[in-house]
Amino acid sequence: MEESLTKHSLAHPKEKDECEICEMKDHLYIHTKEKPHVCEVCGKQFNQISNLKFHLRSHKKRKPHVCEICAKAFSERGNLTAHLRIHRNEKPYVCEVCSKAFTQVFSLKTHLRTHTKEKPYVCEVCSKAFAERGNMVRHLRTHTKEKPYVCEVCGKAFTEINNLKKHLRTHTKEKPYICEICAKAFSERGSLTAHLRIHRNEKPYVCEVCSKAFTQLCNLKTHLRTHTKEKPYVCEV
Repeated sequence: MEESLTKHSLAHPKEKDECEICEMKDHLYIHTKEKPHVCEVCGKQFNQISNLKFHLRSHKKRKPHVCEICAKAFSERGNLTAHLRIHRNEKPYVCEVCSKAFTQVFSLKTHLRTHTKEKPYVCEVCSKAFAERGNMVRHLRTHTKEKPYVCEVCGKAFTEINNLKKHLRTHTKEKPYICEICAKAFSERGSLTAHLRIHRNEKPYVCEVCSKAFTQLCNLKTHLRTHTKEKPYVCEV
């Protein structure tokens, strides 16, 4: 290996332990947008060899750094350190605008966009902009009609994993959201939130015609038909 490097270095003006010209080439790829380093497993391309090496670990599935509290494993020590803050309730990254604190720096960066109104992720199809990359990825599926999350029970497909999780409860009959007041259980958090308004006597949905208020939006929509005289349900017989 050392002999090969020596021979290679002779092709350049100076003989060094590490080739400065190759290092410069990798740096120049950042400016030229070239990505010559290709992953042989998935085809993903990178402009620097170090980034490719880091990416290859995701295929090897080697996760030597294990959380002593919950046994979750990580490929990088830094990720484990960030994860441990969740257990310790440490939030060292504080927003200078509103003082909200976060366990990870990227969460703070994402939060700051709520103040700056910055939306750096733009849809290539319709130019709609988003503050978070994940939201843009989910939005793109409305164009591609892609539904990657498939129910193993009935084969129904979904664009988002959260929708699949909700759907699975129709099969398992699981109701994890429980009312602390009356112990009634619900399969979705939104249903519990709507139910709690009954106990709190909250009626946020107000009719603009007669000012009558309702705990749920669906009840307001039904009520509005008494004003519009709309009758959308027609007997087919």
